[in-house]
Amino acid sequence: MVATTARTAKPFVYDRFHMLHLTEEQIRPLLTYEELIPILERALVRFSAGEIYQPVRSVLRVPEHGGLWGLMPAVDGDVMGIKLVTVFEHNAAHGLPTHQAVIQLLSSKTGEPLASIDGRLITEMRTAAVSAVATRLLSKQDARVLTVLGTGVQARAHIQSLRLVRSFDEIRVWGRNPEHARQVADAFDAHPISDLEQAVRGSDVVVTVAHVNEPLVQGRWLNADAYVNAVAAVGPDRRELDDAVMDAAIVVESREAAMHESGDILKSGASVFAELGELLAGKVALPQARRVVYKSLGIGAEDVAAARLVLELYRSA
Repeated sequence: MVATTARTAKPFVYDRFHMLHLTEEQIRPLLTYEELIPILERALVRFSAGEIYQPVRSVLRVPEHGGLWGLMPAVDGDVMGIKLVTVFEHNAAHGLPTHQAVIQLLSSKTGEPLASIDGRLITEMRTAAVSAVATRLLSKQDARVLTVLGTGVQARAHIQSLRLVRSFDEIRVWGRNPEHARQVADAFDAHPISDLEQAVRGSDVVVTVAHVNEPLVQGRWLNADAYVNAVAAVGPDRRELDDAVMDAAIVVESREAAMHESGDILKSGASVFAELGELLAGKVALPQARRVVYKSLGIGAEDVAAARLVLELYRSA
């Protein structure tokens, strides 16, 4: 199990003439889930306590290319940052990442730029790391069966991160493309399941990371005490869970973001039980409902915290 001790953030020495640019190749050997998970846990607590300031993500459409461009700023202590993230779903057909990003860090004391950091891997890992935080907090401690619906980078990232917080006896992988599901399963000694309902039934933890616009998971398939990480559907018109799944205790990163960006919440009429940070800090008691859904959307506070960790690791290497 991953340790919960987080490193203490240190102030940066600013150099206006030598701003860093860190590539994914430089980030990959530095960033681990073992360090990232506790950093994000602390960031979520600070966010819910009002210590990190951020607006809801702004999204610009690029209709001629079917793309989205998101702007995600946040101010966290002596550092502020913005993630510029793009989502071009057609990239997959050309062998390119569908999600790409750049994170710019600046001093919140002087406004001086500190570093420009590639954000693709950070986005991948911080998304799965927050799901790990939520899974450790909200799923059964004796959860044994994990089902991952989807076969992209988030499927692999979630298997890696969730295995750090729960000891699964069985991991199932479902995807629309059976060969892709087999490839992911083979990489993690998991079981590819071709039938969606069969993949979900009997699972203790279900992760939805398949690109969908309409509900993928039906509540009648779930155990009464199953826990769900709903990660893939971001946007007021997109869903991945049906109303029966949403008849649960709903946990989010940000209430404000959820009421703007979660079609699962808006279209089902479900209410938000709590923010993750409120539960982590003990300001709200853990839900007593047998079913809990963590609706992941991603917030700028997470990206700034993760990028700051990367910069600290790089400077101490």
